[in-house]
Amino acid sequence: MSVHQSQGEFGHIQSVADILECLHQIGEEHGCVSVGDMADAFGTRTYAPFLIVPALLELTPLGAVPGVPTLLAVTVAIFAFQMLLGQDHIWIPDIIENQRIAGDKLKKASEKVEGIGEFMDRLFHKRLKGLTSGIFIKLAAVVVIALCFAVPPLEFLPFASAGPMLAIVFIGLALLVRDGVLLLLSVSMGLAAIAWGLSQLLGGGG
Repeated sequence: MSVHQSQGEFGHIQSVADILECLHQIGEEHGCVSVGDMADAFGTRTYAPFLIVPALLELTPLGAVPGVPTLLAVTVAIFAFQMLLGQDHIWIPDIIENQRIAGDKLKKASEKVEGIGEFMDRLFHKRLKGLTSGIFIKLAAVVVIALCFAVPPLEFLPFASAGPMLAIVFIGLALLVRDGVLLLLSVSMGLAAIAWGLSQLLGGGG
């Protein structure tokens, strides 16, 4: 297990565009990028990127590889649990920290969701900021953990695991830009995604 505590290599992350630019630069500068490398690049002043990045990766072609959605969900859950505890640093189990992705694949993945990131940044802004601090951060962490637990069984259904992960992206974004309205909508979307997925599983996908 390794502990990460830094200010980040690319300054203060304040938007999805900042996150994607960070990923693009890391992919461009390194032939192979580990989870630990990303943690050091983002810094530990906010947990939002650690929720958004793995969830966004699940929405790219990488998410179609068997087992990848579950691995990404486990990664997010570990970060969300630490957010729940209110830690000011990030600890990452070695088995996850040493997971690597080719730099060019990371670069291409960030480019594929660039348009989504720009749309998110234009659409959302600070509303009901009080809902994105204090106890509400812990409640958001609990919801994220629940969404992560829903991913492994939903992986058996085509594209079903994308629902909870998309909700996690929006929860992370809400915390990043301090948009309480978006946080409420994201939690609702996540719960709806879980309900739909479970109904599909129990109904045999029909």
